[in-house]
Amino acid sequence: MAREGAGLFAAFRVLGRFSGHVPHVLRYHGRHREFYVAVAVGRSVHTYNVSTRRPGNTLPQDIVCLAADRMLIFASYDNILHAFARNKEVVHTYEGHKARIHLLQPFGDHVISVDVDNVLIVWNVQLEEEYLQIDFDKATFAVSALLHPSTYLNKILLGSEQGTLQLWNIRSNKLLYSFPGWGLAVTTLEQAPAVDVVAVGLVSGHIIVHNIKYDETLMKFQQDWGPITAISFRTDGHPVMAAGSPVGHIALWDLEEKKLMCQMQDAHSTAIAGMTFLPGEPLLITNGADNALRVWIFDGPGGTGRILRSRIGHSAPPTKIRYHGQNGEQILSAGQDGTLQSFSTIHEKFNKSLGRGSINKKKSKKKGLKLDTMALPPITTFASEVAHQSDWDGIVACHQGYITCTTWNYQKTSMGAHKLRPEEFSKHKPVDIYATAVDITSCGNFAVIGMSTGQVDVYNMQSGIHRGHYGKETAHEGAIRGVAVDGLNQLVITAGSEGLIKFWKFKMKDLVYSTEFSSSPSGILLHRDSGILGVAFDDFTISVLDIETRKIVRAFTGHHGRINDMTFSPDGRWLITSSMDCSIKTWDLPSGCLIDCFLVDSAAVSLAMSPTGDFLASAHVDDLGIYLWSNRSLYSLVSLRPLPADYEPSLVTLPSTCPIQDVDVPGDEPCDEMIEYVSPEQLGEQLVTLSMLPESRWKNLINLDIIKKKNKPREPPKLPKSAPFFIPTLPGLIPQYIPPEEENDKQSKVVNLGVLAQKSEFHIHLEEALSTNEYKAPLDLLKSLGPSNIEVELRGLAPEGGGSTELMLSFLRMIGVMLNKKHNFELAQAYLALFLKLHLKILSSEQKLLEELSKLSMQLEETWIHLRALFNQSLCVLTYMKSALL
Repeated sequence: MAREGAGLFAAFRVLGRFSGHVPHVLRYHGRHREFYVAVAVGRSVHTYNVSTRRPGNTLPQDIVCLAADRMLIFASYDNILHAFARNKEVVHTYEGHKARIHLLQPFGDHVISVDVDNVLIVWNVQLEEEYLQIDFDKATFAVSALLHPSTYLNKILLGSEQGTLQLWNIRSNKLLYSFPGWGLAVTTLEQAPAVDVVAVGLVSGHIIVHNIKYDETLMKFQQDWGPITAISFRTDGHPVMAAGSPVGHIALWDLEEKKLMCQMQDAHSTAIAGMTFLPGEPLLITNGADNALRVWIFDGPGGTGRILRSRIGHSAPPTKIRYHGQNGEQILSAGQDGTLQSFSTIHEKFNKSLGRGSINKKKSKKKGLKLDTMALPPITTFASEVAHQSDWDGIVACHQGYITCTTWNYQKTSMGAHKLRPEEFSKHKPVDIYATAVDITSCGNFAVIGMSTGQVDVYNMQSGIHRGHYGKETAHEGAIRGVAVDGLNQLVITAGSEGLIKFWKFKMKDLVYSTEFSSSPSGILLHRDSGILGVAFDDFTISVLDIETRKIVRAFTGHHGRINDMTFSPDGRWLITSSMDCSIKTWDLPSGCLIDCFLVDSAAVSLAMSPTGDFLASAHVDDLGIYLWSNRSLYSLVSLRPLPADYEPSLVTLPSTCPIQDVDVPGDEPCDEMIEYVSPEQLGEQLVTLSMLPESRWKNLINLDIIKKKNKPREPPKLPKSAPFFIPTLPGLIPQYIPPEEENDKQSKVVNLGVLAQKSEFHIHLEEALSTNEYKAPLDLLKSLGPSNIEVELRGLAPEGGGSTELMLSFLRMIGVMLNKKHNFELAQAYLALFLKLHLKILSSEQKLLEELSKLSMQLEETWIHLRALFNQSLCVLTYMKSALL
């Protein structure tokens, strides 16, 4: 059974993806007068103008080929070709290939594509129609490179795996010339700054600078690093050619002296996918499959380049991610490439790379990246704390199969000063002993490290000095699966592979409590603010312990694979877990139920919930990115009710590089369980319930006569006498107005009681209620009136005001009904008080009214005794809590 509507988390975007194996393309925007670099990242295209990035729309599959002209960017996946406009909108789609496209070349108003079956198609860009199709024999001419020579109208140059080259006229569909080649497969073709000259890269590492007009080889170079992957020429006045290699090195060749000028080794850790010099500038742009995009500037002596700008992510999948700090803006990530990096959720310019761990950093710099024997293994787990991070190192990390733990400094973005290992292993390095778990105290002063031998040690982060260990020799008989320190440095919790979880005093190192489980813990996670400990077991179950009572408060089952990671929501209400069964589940701790579950393509190896609760970050198997999922409960109506037992989770696509707007889908209408709850007027008949009216409607009813007396004006307002149209004047030289005549008649202040003879609506409802005993209508009418009108209605109940004793009796019964229902309790008190004040003399002379009053008196006394007992009990408990020493 699938749940209606969207889940708790929605795909937002991915961090740390900057490049892939597809070469980048450079395009010039005439109106902006600026160069843009387009890079294929998975299913999206990123467009950079050196400082900013603009992600484009996402295609259904990963992009395998990229090209661009002055207006459009062309991207292909499988056998389909798309054209992007304005860097984001797919405006054209070209379908006709039957195999995967692997070469693209813009060609004026056309675009040329070649698939792996050796079929070349020329497309009309605007009409999306085939202009020409050429089929090549794969045995004699398998197209491997494509180029449009400069100034060669309607002509293209094709390179083959057999080593031959062919020059074709596309308009006339004729083969103009066939070059014999050099007997080796052509890997790349590049136009030189000189007309008729083309650089040809071969699979053997040779670079042939050839004149295609006269079919002459001008110069020949050779690299020992394997096939040529990319070629580019400087056009800023320096005759330099750059060539890329599969091992990540770049060779710079001097074309005047025809020799190697310099080498840029380890420019990328993988093959150079694309390489382009900016026209007229000493800038070289390179990208590779190591998830790096770099801009090199050549402004120093020797002709070598230095990095000007770069966007770098993990070159191997991340293994552990954690939020750094409490603002939720930085995510620390450790990858299988051995690096520790920080990714910003705000903007890429705030990303940091803390580098790669090394035994000796000076020796590592001398040997380089490839020959570095001092490099440490990848980080398996780490812990960070922002307290005192400006004074000393604030990050401690464990390395795969390595006994030494390293410290890292976030402020300096480098490895720290200390290497933490037990004293008995300071002189020699054991083979089968390594660190397995680590935690850092909330104050940032101490690090607690667990070993595979069961030993748990404490180190000082400032000095790196060993401060003791837990247990006589070892804390556990088996390997340590997890360590945690509470928020006040009082308790240390350790989990061992033998199935025990132990609680230790942090300072005295004494064992406080030990509990045994039927299955071995695979990991623990402590929510310091609430004191809740999450424990994952090898049998795919999860238990939640309260570290104060040391009892299991919740137990969850449902995963069908090893639990990789857990994370708590900031308020400790949710526990989110990921497993090798490719599911991500959210458990509600107060109710003890599963409230959200979804599936992903690849299992999440690490999870981290933002300290602000807005995002869930995840890292996945064989994936270089860190994926952000937005918490939909913060901005929309989400059902948090338990999922049914037969719930079938849906497969959710991982976020793309551009932020995804959470739009309303027609099928995602809220179901019955998501309708907002409306509270009834009265929760229970035994509860005393107040009305929702403001205090000004009832609080001052009994003092209304005093308020009127205070607000009474000193003299009544006088109406201005209406002036005549022509104001009369006295005869004479000086014009004078005739004074108005004083009127002696005064208006009478005696109220004519005749107007009160007509019965009001309230009186009519009270008379009807005598027979029906339904007092809802008169009560609703009173609740809608203001204080002055209420007094007028109650004063008119007396016989001298136009009422009768029956009306007064009906009013008292209405008050009795209100007291019986215990609803509108304060209104009943206020209305009765005003009624007694106005009609006390009449009530004492009428026997029927006295009997009704005696019944009301008993009801009031009984209700008040019950309320007073509850008030006194609450006051006693409050006084005790404030004064007693608990």
